[in-house]
Amino acid sequence: MNRLTIEKRVQVISALVEGNSIRSVVRMTGVAMNTILKLLADVGEACAEYQDKALRKLNCRRLQCDEIWQFCYAKEKNVPEEFRGKRGFGDVWTWVAMCADTKLVPCWRIGGRNAWDAQHFMYDLASRLANRVQLTTDGHRVYLQAVEGAFGNDVDYAMLVKLYGNDPRGEQTRYSPAECIGCHATPIIGRPKPEHISTSFVERQNLTMRMCMRRFTRLTNGFSKKVENLEHSVALHYMWYNFVRIHKTLRVTPAMEAGIADHVWSIEEVVSLLDRSATIAA
Repeated sequence: MNRLTIEKRVQVISALVEGNSIRSVVRMTGVAMNTILKLLADVGEACAEYQDKALRKLNCRRLQCDEIWQFCYAKEKNVPEEFRGKRGFGDVWTWVAMCADTKLVPCWRIGGRNAWDAQHFMYDLASRLANRVQLTTDGHRVYLQAVEGAFGNDVDYAMLVKLYGNDPRGEQTRYSPAECIGCHATPIIGRPKPEHISTSFVERQNLTMRMCMRRFTRLTNGFSKKVENLEHSVALHYMWYNFVRIHKTLRVTPAMEAGIADHVWSIEEVVSLLDRSATIAA
């Protein structure tokens, strides 16, 4: 059985993290689609495992959380009856936490926008921190119980609720949110500093996700057909974002700023996380 060379693997992964679709990577590299999907799954699993171990005892001070919408297989209204309510069919949400100072993404979770996933997401986040933090989320009410359950009183937590007006432009803006006319900050636990109650950085990270993962691009047919492939893609994206991509403001990677890494990783180093004995069909 043939095996992809390191150079070819790097070429494929580099194309994926820059926002290319699977089919475009096939055309660019000449690698078969099934081989690319297998490589994505292997590298994605390796990236998730590495970050799960490396992103621990973090000295973050200010954290922001948000959820980003996507869908798998079909949009919620178009899911066949036999698949309704099953994981991986219809609406899928990616919960994301970000350190406002280092821009590091310490954890994420792919699931529904419900209390169950909120609790697991917050418990995972709390387990990775070495000290008390100030935390800001949007006004999604499931955060209230999730944050209290995961942190207790050992957090300075606030909600930032955005207020939207009616958009008179109607149908032409159906895929865009209405105009934000204000924000209402509500302290929930502890004594969060008002000047640090914000979700701006994590919301900007949502744009980075949509720009750098074709699966998140709206109004295309590049959406994920299987939730497992979405999970692998997100794990690879955050490995690239945390360890490879130099943040323009920081001028280093978020992992370096957070003290997790001592150099800028290359795509070849990311690929090297794979078991060297794994066979990848060409």
